[in-house]
Amino acid sequence: MALARTRSVSIDGVRGHVVEIEADISNGLSRTALVGSVDSSLNEARDRCRAAVSNSGRAWPSRKVTVGLSPASLPKTGAHYDLAIAVAVLGAAGEVPADAIDAFLHDAVLLGELALDGRLRAVPGVLPATIGAARAGLTRVVVPEVNAAEAAQVEGMDVLGLRSLGHMISVLAGEEPPDDPPVEPLRADDELGWRGEDRVAGLDLRDVLGQDDARFALEVAAAGGHHLLMSGPPGAGKTMLAERLPGLLPDLDADHRLEVSAVHSVAGVLTSDDPLVRRPPFVDPHHSATAVSIVGGGSRAIRPGAVSLAHRGVLFLDEAPEFHSNVLEALRQSLESGQVTISRASKTAWYPARFQLVMAMNPCPCGRAGSDCSCVPASRRR
Repeated sequence: MALARTRSVSIDGVRGHVVEIEADISNGLSRTALVGSVDSSLNEARDRCRAAVSNSGRAWPSRKVTVGLSPASLPKTGAHYDLAIAVAVLGAAGEVPADAIDAFLHDAVLLGELALDGRLRAVPGVLPATIGAARAGLTRVVVPEVNAAEAAQVEGMDVLGLRSLGHMISVLAGEEPPDDPPVEPLRADDELGWRGEDRVAGLDLRDVLGQDDARFALEVAAAGGHHLLMSGPPGAGKTMLAERLPGLLPDLDADHRLEVSAVHSVAGVLTSDDPLVRRPPFVDPHHSATAVSIVGGGSRAIRPGAVSLAHRGVLFLDEAPEFHSNVLEALRQSLESGQVTISRASKTAWYPARFQLVMAMNPCPCGRAGSDCSCVPASRRR
């Protein structure tokens, strides 16, 4: 057949929108064109898919290949379209049975980045993409094997985890799957350290000796969901207290688990063996953080910032006066509305950001307020 269709998902913030992918093969010079509001990162899929198909033992068409992603009005970015594009081209070229594509993939979305040798790579955003597919009435999702547990968190979805493009071809052809190596999980070492369940797991308020007033204030803040400002000299235990606030909060309920996990999925910080956040997260950015890292943003895909990663949990700003004034001002919208909207020239993304703010500060810049203070009056007032 000269035309084949598959589906994937465009991720806009934590919302997933189903995208139909059509591959058409016609007479003309041998070239591959992607149309439908695709960015430069998606245009690179042409070379990845061609190499993956060839290294999977199939032939890439030597004629004109046009791949359309619709709706065209929806901006599309990311490498997770690779698998859907490759299968659509193989179907249009007759390399895989057309009736198998219609029968097996008519109610499915495909997600996965392809390596040049045909292996599938893990991708971020699988959970919100699967939720979007389910809301669109689809019942099956095909993902890299390491993302299968994440997709399975959505009830009613039939999840197929694959290791390679050759594995997908064998499923469609009814053949024995190849013996491919396991898919490696995503690596996000710069962000994994703060994840709530791991960062503050096992910390308990009983570890704090004395500090009766501070402990009581922490308990009141936890019970009422109040924001908290702690002031005291270095070594007084402000950070120790803040790290124990999540331990006073209850487990996330089922809806909130999906909310928080969807944000962390887009950020690429979910672990493959336990892809569901059950405890309130704890996020503590450094005081040199920029407004983009706090609120969210990016030049290509709009990624969630610290305020969204702390959704339904605790955002801790240590040395709060050292944060730039525009960073502190940027917290205003999320504190008032519980969400953040980030606009760029070509797209707008929405992320939830309902968190409990805890700030800590020294009573003066030198930290020795009183007789030993060496700060000038102007710096103390600031």
